[in-house]
Amino acid sequence: MGIIIKTPEQIEGIRRSSRLAAETLKYLEPFVVPGAKTIDLDRKVEEFVRDHGAIPATKGYKGYKHASCISPNEVVCHGVPNQYELQYGDIVNVDVTTILEGFYGDTCKMYSVGEISPYAQKLVDVTKECLHLGMQECKPNGRVGNIGAAIADHAHKHGYTVVYEFCGHGVGLKFHEDPEVAHIAEYGSGAILKPGMTFTIEPMINAGKARTKVDRKDGWTARTIDGKLSAQFEHTILITETGYEALTDVYGDF
Repeated sequence: MGIIIKTPEQIEGIRRSSRLAAETLKYLEPFVVPGAKTIDLDRKVEEFVRDHGAIPATKGYKGYKHASCISPNEVVCHGVPNQYELQYGDIVNVDVTTILEGFYGDTCKMYSVGEISPYAQKLVDVTKECLHLGMQECKPNGRVGNIGAAIADHAHKHGYTVVYEFCGHGVGLKFHEDPEVAHIAEYGSGAILKPGMTFTIEPMINAGKARTKVDRKDGWTARTIDGKLSAQFEHTILITETGYEALTDVYGDF
């Protein structure tokens, strides 16, 4: 397919969808509390997205039945909403992709359920830092690989591992486009970044081993191989003439 350079009109559509995705995560904040079932949080996501004239991109995607992915604790990504009740001290990721007027916006963030342990808090903080360090590598004539190199350097410095089995991706006109954005890579590798490119950066950082295993029961939920915690943050990024714009960074809170 190749990397799609978006027109100004397309960029504006992607920006609107990205804003809605960010607003959805903000709306969800007061509901992420001890005792909340992840299936109920997913219903709130779908109601909010549809009430704002959009549809959730994940629903029906390759047979997936839900409006979001909700991944607590050792779940790395693609957590299927179910009857699990959030526990005090959990960390949980919610990933939302909206389709608004045909354009896609994709974002995810971590929530703390009550007060979390210093061990969990450090993982969450470092993962957020990894995202921002990757974003700082986004500029015209930079390389896609620089993003993953910066992320991996920071994660490894803190004793964490980087999930390599899942990656960021182009987004905007389709759910998944070129390029792939690996979160562990070498400086100077990968495609050249050009104005008008839109893609996600979504590092998944593990407290233990980097590998994951997908639940056989649902075929989606990816967990850490050793049961240790994982964290993830994600923004949809636009390469501009002078640097980048994080289209889903509406509130500046992650």
